Amino acid sequence: MKKILFASFESLPFIKTGGLADVVYALPKALDKNKYEVRVVLPLFKAIKEKYYDSLKYLDHIYVHSGYLNEEANIYSCVNEGIEYLMIENDNFFYRDAVYGYNDDVLRFCFYNVAILEMMIKLDYYPDVIHSHDYHTAVLPALCKLRYCAIESIRNIKHIFTIHNLVYQGIYDKQILFDYLAFDYKYYEDGTLRFNDSCNFMKIGIITADLVTTVSKTYAKEIQTPQYGENLDMILKYRQNDLYGIVNGIDENLFNPKTDKIYCNYNLRNYLKGKAENKAAIQRELGLIEDPDALLIGMVSRLTFQKGAELLANCYSELLRKRVQIIVLGTGESKYEYAFRIMENENRGKAVFYCGYNEALAHSIYAGCDMLLMPSLFEPCGISQLIAMRYGTLPLVRETGGLKDTVEPYNWYTKQGRGFSFGPYNAYDLMKVFDIAYDVYTQKPSDWHALMRNAMSYDVSFKVSAKEYESLYDRLVKC
Repeated sequence: MKKILFASFESLPFIKTGGLADVVYALPKALDKNKYEVRVVLPLFKAIKEKYYDSLKYLDHIYVHSGYLNEEANIYSCVNEGIEYLMIENDNFFYRDAVYGYNDDVLRFCFYNVAILEMMIKLDYYPDVIHSHDYHTAVLPALCKLRYCAIESIRNIKHIFTIHNLVYQGIYDKQILFDYLAFDYKYYEDGTLRFNDSCNFMKIGIITADLVTTVSKTYAKEIQTPQYGENLDMILKYRQNDLYGIVNGIDENLFNPKTDKIYCNYNLRNYLKGKAENKAAIQRELGLIEDPDALLIGMVSRLTFQKGAELLANCYSELLRKRVQIIVLGTGESKYEYAFRIMENENRGKAVFYCGYNEALAHSIYAGCDMLLMPSLFEPCGISQLIAMRYGTLPLVRETGGLKDTVEPYNWYTKQGRGFSFGPYNAYDLMKVFDIAYDVYTQKPSDWHALMRNAMSYDVSFKVSAKEYESLYDRLVKC
């Protein structure tokens, strides 16, 4: 049985700030348990300690000496849904109210990566593959191959590094490499650890991992271009033969309209009745006019340039001239929060802005809305459109990354599709495709219902993706 260790800074059900947590939670469960022994390692954050501490099992104590870093840590474990989670406790770095956003984040990341290796040594646990996720754990392959390589059990570990969003790279002063990760300077001189006279965690992961994956086939192609490559396009092109795009899935038990804690449960047999009841309920709850025929649009998103918030800010007035209602749930850049507050104030009964995040409300939006708006400038994979389709809510997306890979656009002639999409990133093209969607909703209800059925029938689980990851594990580690 092959041993796989997932290394991440967050994972459901313990800690979440974004889609990374969903993936690290769902993918291990989808892997073949007869072939793979999967563990996940996480920092023991304050929020985890407060909720789960009594259920954790103490394993051991480690010392982490790495350059100027001299810290101690305790190792705990627990089992959740058949997966063992290893947790590294250090209150200096992890007993904080938030996961990210501190001046010493780079020290926290350095400590965590080195602590993972010291944990393996202390527990005499050496996985066949370490699967690192995003830049927070991107230096693990380099640590194994360049610093801990004298230990054969560590030197033999294979590495997969998954890019969830190339924008966030972890770029720091080059001294971090020597002062806190204790690398030999020769690896900076030869370019392995150097990036424009600085330290770039993402670049290090891309260069030193055996295989690199990202979260959709289209995004894997996009990031090899200057437009989407975030200054790493040439490095990714250099690794193109070892770069794979594997689309994300979602946990179908967590997101299931048949069992979810929503206003009214439903499935493919009674989806029209279920959707109608959920729509009426969320309209009442949020103070919208209870209008069953209004096209109810939801947006569940970080309010940033990436997510296309500016497009909605520029065209919501035009949308609301029609028999349309809008719910926006999210937080982010102040200019977008301000714009959506104005939207709500000027359109009482037709528009609502919930500033913040509310998981229960998000599920109600997926269940109650007719359409999900996701006009992203770029989107490595996207989770919201997968959830929306699971609930029969049709996504309107821009054709980029995972949105292009998962949302088949409506075909006027064949009546096929699972949503609607547009290409150029501007409000004009968004409105053109919205007008088509609105005409289908108001004039061709049978087509709209067919699209809902198509969306709900689409496999959004990790089953297919898990097989692709398994083939990569098997490629790296022969039986």
